[in-house]
Amino acid sequence: MPRYIAMLRGINVSGQKIIKMDRLRQLFESLEFTQVSTYIQSGNVIFDSDELNPEVLRDRIVLELKEQLTFDIPVIIRTPAELEEVVSNTPYVTVNVDENEQRYVTFLSKAPTEAALNKLQAAQSEVDEYHVTGLTVFLLIRKNYGESKFSNNFIEKKLGVAATTRNWETVNKLIQLAGVSAGVE
Repeated sequence: MPRYIAMLRGINVSGQKIIKMDRLRQLFESLEFTQVSTYIQSGNVIFDSDELNPEVLRDRIVLELKEQLTFDIPVIIRTPAELEEVVSNTPYVTVNVDENEQRYVTFLSKAPTEAALNKLQAAQSEVDEYHVTGLTVFLLIRKNYGESKFSNNFIEKKLGVAATTRNWETVNKLIQLAGVSAGVE
């Protein structure tokens, strides 16, 4: 049975769209997903489903979240293999810890247009870097993500697509948890 990782955007941030992880797990189980587990409070859900189309899964999850919680929550779906590909293809293989460099990944709901990519290109930063590949924006943050020009909201606005951002450690932990849960060492 295929395994998926759902990343919910904008929950449990600054007292907005509060969802307890037990409740989120129950919601996913009510959709008849199996092997459901969550990771940290930012809305990461690992689950198995017979459904082979991630867009169908996303639409079902978004609808159920809206019905049960009464607010819209964008959801990005990836497979563990897709997350492994993100990690393998990072243009920022190493970071300078002494300089406080950090890696983040913004996952896009759909491919941005060329015009949207040009808007983002016009907004370069003197401090931080980014690289767009397909449905992924790789970020190299040199100060603090909270102070970076390349916030999730900024990227969404420039690219005109829903997105959600995770730090490098979370991306790697999701891969690990999805593999362990599947019996893969």
